[in-house]
Amino acid sequence: MIAVEPLAPPRPAAALPTAPAVGLVNRIAKPADRAALLERAPSLPRLQLTPRELSDLWLLAIGGYTPLDGFLCQSDYVSVVETMRLASGAPWSIPITLSVSSDAAGRVHEGDDVALLDGDGGLAAVLHLREKYTYDPRREAQLVYRTDDAEHPGVRTLYAQGPVLLGGPVTVLHVPRHPQFPRYDLHPAETRAHFASRGWRTVVGFQTRNPVHRAHEYIQKCALEIVDGLLLHPLVGETKADDIPADVRMRCYEALLGGYYPADRVLLSINPAAMRYAGPREAIFHALVRRNYGCTHFIVGRDHAGVGSYYGTYDAQKIFDQFDIAKDIAITPLKFEHSSWCKVCEGMVS
Repeated sequence: MIAVEPLAPPRPAAALPTAPAVGLVNRIAKPADRAALLERAPSLPRLQLTPRELSDLWLLAIGGYTPLDGFLCQSDYVSVVETMRLASGAPWSIPITLSVSSDAAGRVHEGDDVALLDGDGGLAAVLHLREKYTYDPRREAQLVYRTDDAEHPGVRTLYAQGPVLLGGPVTVLHVPRHPQFPRYDLHPAETRAHFASRGWRTVVGFQTRNPVHRAHEYIQKCALEIVDGLLLHPLVGETKADDIPADVRMRCYEALLGGYYPADRVLLSINPAAMRYAGPREAIFHALVRRNYGCTHFIVGRDHAGVGSYYGTYDAQKIFDQFDIAKDIAITPLKFEHSSWCKVCEGMVS
């Protein structure tokens, strides 16, 4: 097993007094270990990662998925699906898994090191395989997505997976900056350092897979009334084919921040994760990830991470009531209702 040290926060915990000191997992190999893995790589069994698995790998590497150190083993997988917690009891609502075909599963064995390939076929990481196990995708669909309808985009992706899951920690050789948005590709340790350097003790995160519209602007500026800074954190991983492309969205964010927001109170950074469209479960997931990036608060609006009519308007807010916010989630949800333009008062209202 390659030794990987945990990545400490860039400043003492006192820099963020309203947030607990959540140490970041770091699964990036040290230079000497990286050289050893590259030397061994030709002899290892190989697996090609999908775009979603690859984005999960990058987030595992940089601590975005803290406390996870790899793809889920069976006890954690079952616990996450059934209870929204890891086997340790730590909250986690979306299974982070690596699926393979039956044939591919037959070519690897528990205890093996497995080479994980990126989209170009290059070596991205090594999986230290602890378990391979089967699972029930319909059960996962019903509990995670609240539907087993194959028309749901997240369920459709789930049903297309292989029938065997591989679990174990990963060692990542290196994490490339996003090819389209390297300027905005800040890792959790880096966003935390930005917050500390700006003197932000309270930071609200905002999840978006679409351009920010007027109601978004309104609730973000409402949130800025009670916190020091805003992390505008658009998701740029895999999304539905009919979603607005990431490059278009990023130009929208740049225009908005350039002319409509206080420059000293907003940080734009990308989230490389893929979209699951899991509604309430994904709201918890998004909050936990933003906690790892250093946020103390997280905006949860109408139908967060929803698609179609699968979820109730405020289901993504109600799910937070199942957790002890201070003890479990360690990030405060800011719940906003419908926002709209009032013709009578000629202003935004909720």
